[in-house]
Amino acid sequence: MSAEVQNPQTAMSILPSYVQGAWWTPENPERVVEVTDASTGALVARVSTDGLDTEAAINYARTVGQAALGELTIHERALKLKELAQYLTEHKDALYDLSFATGSTQRDHYIDVDGGIGTLFTFSSKGRRELPNSNVVIDGSTEVLSKDGSFIGEHIYRRMTGVAVEINAFNFPVWGMLEKFAPAFVAGMPSIVKPATPTGYVTEACVRLMVDSGIVPEGSIQLISGSARDLLDHLDYRDHVAFTGSAATAESLRKHPNVVTGGVKFTAETDSLNAAILGPDATTETPEFDAFVKAIFTEITAKAGQKCTAIRRVIVPQAMVEDVVSAVATRVTEKVVIGDPRTEGVTMGGLASKEQQSEVRKAVQRLIDAGGSVRLGGPDASVGSADAEAGAFFPVTILSFEEADTPEVHFVEAFGPVTSVIGYSSIEDAIRLAALGGGSLVATVCTNDGAAAAEFAAGIGAHHGRVHFLNRQTARTSTGHGSPMPHLIHGGPGRAGGGEELGGVRGIKHYMQRTAIQGSPDMLTAITGVWHSGAAAQTVTRASVDAGTGEHPFRKSLETLQIGDQFASELREVKLEDILKFAEETGDKFYAHTDEEAAMANPFFPRRVAHGYLLVSWAAGLFVDAAPGPVLANYGLENLRFITPVTYDDSIRVTLTAKKITPRVTDEYGEVAWDCVIHNQNDELVASYDVLTLVAKVWPMPTIAEDAAKAELQA
Repeated sequence: MSAEVQNPQTAMSILPSYVQGAWWTPENPERVVEVTDASTGALVARVSTDGLDTEAAINYARTVGQAALGELTIHERALKLKELAQYLTEHKDALYDLSFATGSTQRDHYIDVDGGIGTLFTFSSKGRRELPNSNVVIDGSTEVLSKDGSFIGEHIYRRMTGVAVEINAFNFPVWGMLEKFAPAFVAGMPSIVKPATPTGYVTEACVRLMVDSGIVPEGSIQLISGSARDLLDHLDYRDHVAFTGSAATAESLRKHPNVVTGGVKFTAETDSLNAAILGPDATTETPEFDAFVKAIFTEITAKAGQKCTAIRRVIVPQAMVEDVVSAVATRVTEKVVIGDPRTEGVTMGGLASKEQQSEVRKAVQRLIDAGGSVRLGGPDASVGSADAEAGAFFPVTILSFEEADTPEVHFVEAFGPVTSVIGYSSIEDAIRLAALGGGSLVATVCTNDGAAAAEFAAGIGAHHGRVHFLNRQTARTSTGHGSPMPHLIHGGPGRAGGGEELGGVRGIKHYMQRTAIQGSPDMLTAITGVWHSGAAAQTVTRASVDAGTGEHPFRKSLETLQIGDQFASELREVKLEDILKFAEETGDKFYAHTDEEAAMANPFFPRRVAHGYLLVSWAAGLFVDAAPGPVLANYGLENLRFITPVTYDDSIRVTLTAKKITPRVTDEYGEVAWDCVIHNQNDELVASYDVLTLVAKVWPMPTIAEDAAKAELQA
């Protein structure tokens, strides 16, 4: 339970906050909240923030935190996330032990603790693989704004210059915090974490581990353990608030003047009456029926149903209502043992607090009063051998409704192990019922009929942040209805809050400002660190390389290679026998290369033309430096486009320019993207693409023996 008391006379100290680089507790608090164990009712923590200077914490993040994170590139910050994830993995048992008091079972720990750590790993990987090793992210293609190309524009992302305020719900004290912290950290934005009081002591323990690790830069994370009523008063357009909790609280925060008129970026993930829909093709004899029942069981028992993604509405063909109710009830009866999760054999713990228990009981009663029939459990049902008086236990409850349109089914959320089963008459009717939820985080559609799946996707897609299609092929491999994966967005429209979190680099960009920049190619090159066509280049030719008056860019390691280093080749003539030989050797005998009459009948070709891949191969031959050197490998091409056909007796030349250099933080090499353009003898653009290579940081590369010797000398 959590209840406010005046001047409590207990020896337990106040749960500390971490602000301005130090742990802080109030000296003589007047307002203190006592938090108790969800199973035993024993006192777990005392919480108060009386006297906490939130404005100073915000200013500390904007100055110290911003400066410390700004010293690192995106890749360096992403690598720290990996180090942090590894550190937390080593210490996660301590978080497990503490989390038992929240009512979580070991299975629930895997969702919360391991899920949070896994999110750090994912954002670390995504940040290093999909974003540049810099602090500028280019968004989209360059727009040419003048005829001669001297004035261009494009969009870039830079980190926001304020603080990321992360207000989290009680149900996931670790994952809920880390899934917001991770993208903000990679973006370079410091976080102030405000966990929910009933389980904030677990968040405090996790933040303490993060601070003790020494991995996170100073000011990059702060923690407010308890109330922070004036937090939004000190925010402005530089800042971002990510909220998870009730729709009512989100609405009150959205009305804050600094959000309404002050420009504070506010995103929310709130109430959601998520649905699971059984397709009309799924009968009790199909694998889909079994997968559907298991999905419902998992979602109403994991975390004792205290998940924003839990299945609240089970929408099935009218004739299947009784079968579904019976199958789910049987599975619950066979597998659920309610009690203290520290006790062997217990499979479901209590709700997070006695207050939450009371709220769920009230919500279930509202559903019953609206016409719901209790098919299992109910507000007055037994919770087995669990201590119902001391603990916050609630029985798994299944309701059914004869009238599927009952408003309460689609509006009242019992945030516990509760679900309602309703019937539909057609796919169109099922889509209509799903939409009555007013916008949801996720829906599961269980069907093996592709046409039905397409109809459902078209019908409910706009009402949901995620749609999970389940069938016999994915029953064993699916991560589940209620498991938001960091690779994909988590959020939803309407009642679900309208926000988006996670989603890989999409989540990172929430903490960055997109800006349109305009200027010359040289200016945009200087701003972004990426070479733009028309910008200055340091050009060498084959003749100058052979004469010793120029150095081929492929002879340069990352130590000496610069953006704009360029190689311009000589012309090479294309002969008809070359085209025909390539066609014969590759088997690509498309008529445009082999049939003169047919090629000339095509409006795109003047006569037989060279294969595009022949031209790309020749281009490589024109620019490659053959001897071993810093360029270790070619690992691909991007953005390949063929513009002007090349016929026999034409000639081609290639210009290769170092466009983007991305040193890898952990390796002895980096990635270099080369701008490659092929022109014909008339200087017409034939093809353009990016060549991707791996290039050594220094050349010759140090051997393992040399590395060991250096390490020994340093030691």
